[in-house]
Formats: sequence, C-alpha cells, structure tokens
Amino acid sequence: MKSTKQARRDAKQLFRSCRVDGTLDEGRVREVVRRVAEGKPRGYLGILGYFQRLVKLELESRMATIESALPLEPGIQDGLRADLARIYGPGLAFSFEHSPSLIGGVRIKVGSDVYDGSVQARLERLEASF
Repeated sequence: MKSTKQARRDAKQLFRSCRVDGTLDEGRVREVVRRVAEGKPRGYLGILGYFQRLVKLELESRMATIESALPLEPGIQDGLRADLARIYGPGLAFSFEHSPSLIGGVRIKVGSDVYDGSVQARLERLEASF
C-alpha cells in the first residue's frame, strides 16, 4: 500500500514537471516516460501507469466535441470556439460532428462536462418524467 501511494506521489510530481504555461508539453511527457523506463526505479510500473492516467485525463479535458443535428456554419463554429476558449482557457482542440440522431440542437462535451441542448435529450427527459 505504501509503495502505491509513493508511486502516485511520484507520478503527480512528474506530471507537474511536464506542464509549461499551464499546458502539457508532449516532448516533456515523452522524456519523462523514457527516463523512468530506462532508470526503472522501485515501483516504476505503478508510476508509469498512474502517470499515463493523469496524461489521459488532461488530454480529454482539453478536447471539445460538438455534435449537432445539422452541419454547423463556419460562423457558428467560430462563435462556439471563442465561447468555449473563454470558459475553459486556450489550448482546446475542437471536433465538430454531424449526428442526425439528435433531431435538433447541439450537444457539447468538454472533458467530463456535457452540455446537452438537443431535442433528443429533451424527449428522453420528458419520457422519464411519465
């Protein structure tokens, strides 16, 4: 148990060292993984496993997926980009997807935050209330 806690502490410290100006630096991440794999400190597999989890969570939190029933016009896409960048900060990656199953409206997912303004979600809430 103690070694697992130490592995988590070490992974968090390594993760913090990979951040530059609040964003994750891919080059530093690769270098950290290479050095830990070569050095093989005690519990290095635990350290790398937890480090991988931290990096994955960070990457997911910097990805915005926008689904709409119809393809969005470039002006609307630019407005959504600007609004989300203002809320979540710079460095977001955007993915615009066409999903006819939404019937109408938009669903936005940034990390674990989901904003669902689709007709499909409204119908599901209405159905659940009966």
